[in-house]
Parts: sequence; structure tokens; C-alpha cells
Amino acid sequence: MDGPEDQGPPPTLTELYRARRLDMVRLALFLVDDLHTAEDVVQDAFAAVCRTYGTSLHGLQDPGAYLHTAVVNAARSVLRRRRTARAYTPPHPVSEPPVDEGLLLAEEHRHVLDALAQLTRRQREVLVLRYWSELTEAQIAQTLGLSRGTVKSTASRALDALEKKLEAGR
Repeated sequence: MDGPEDQGPPPTLTELYRARRLDMVRLALFLVDDLHTAEDVVQDAFAAVCRTYGTSLHGLQDPGAYLHTAVVNAARSVLRRRRTARAYTPPHPVSEPPVDEGLLLAEEHRHVLDALAQLTRRQREVLVLRYWSELTEAQIAQTLGLSRGTVKSTASRALDALEKKLEAGR
């Protein structure tokens, strides 16, 4: 039952199953490193052989070799699916604040963040780079690709707008 050199009739699927199942499970176990998955791989390989050649296996020159290849290919598919599943990173929702943000920030900080969120994108960038990252006007200008004068005027307008929004919120 091991090769084409046998001159007898090809084995039936049942005979092939009895003769090679444990060997194929061991092979699959070495490849996928999980007994339940290995058993599933072997079962799927036998099912594929049955779908293709029926239970008599007529037309299949070397059933053992065919089964061996089917098990190896099925194990590779399992490993590919695992690798893809491990590599998947679900998208992070940007629009929602962290759940514990309200607990971590004092009330006045939340008001500042709310007011800051109402500024234009450029105004926010300039203020965050200046007061959070502690960059100089020249560094901010270089980072944002603006002139130093634009950084100064944007920061001035942003601070005025922020002050008005904070006063309005009190």
C-alpha cells in the first residue's frame, strides 16, 4: 500500500484510512503543533481524496503519496491562516476617546481639550507643538513647513481663540 510497485489492486479508501491515518496524524501534528488541528487536517485530506476518487480509489496510481501530499498542503493552509490571523490588527477607532479619559483628567483639563478640539487643525498643531512638545518657533516652523512669522501669528490667534472658548464655557 506504500507505493506503485505493489502489483495488486489499489486499496479502498477504508483500507487506506486504516493503514495510514495514524502516520498522517503524526505528520500533521509535527507540522501544525496541535493534535485537534492535526486530526482535522487528516480528516479533510481523506475527505478530499474521497471527493476526487471515490471510495474505490480507481485511477489513483499511488494513494499513499497522494494522501501524504494532501496532508502537507492542508497543514500549510492551516499555518497560512494562523499567520494571517496573528498579523491582523483590528482598526483602532480614532473618533472615540479612551474609556478612562474622564477619570484621568480633571474637569478643567477636559474643558481645555474640548476648546482645543474646536480650533483649526493648524492652530491645534502649533499650540500642541509649542506647549506640549516644547518646541521653539523655529522648530515648529520647520516641522510644519511654515514660516516663523506664520507660526507666531497662528499661535497668537490660537491662544486668543482658546481663551474665548474657555471663558464662554464657564
